[in-house]
Amino acid sequence: MQIDKIRGQALDQLFKAILSLEDIEECYQFFDDLCTINEIQSLSQRLQVAKMLKDGNTYHKIETETGASTATISRVKRCLNYGNDAYAMALDRIEEKEK
Repeated sequence: MQIDKIRGQALDQLFKAILSLEDIEECYQFFDDLCTINEIQSLSQRLQVAKMLKDGNTYHKIETETGASTATISRVKRCLNYGNDAYAMALDRIEEKEK
């Protein structure tokens, strides 16, 4: 796990802060203060790419619909195939809650 290299109290505090958020509006407020617009868009784009890959979409369709580069799509695909299964876990949980 790459994040193990930066694991520590500061990162724990960040994750605890995120877990303390109670609704989408609080997330908007927190991330607006925490990140730049580009950083937020990059994070949401990666999740959108992961969903589209998981749904079996082609690189071309993903690139066209999300504006993601092929390098970003490849990185997300590598995480889906060889990562911690966190994208799939989060996407599955979102899907379950939306049912």
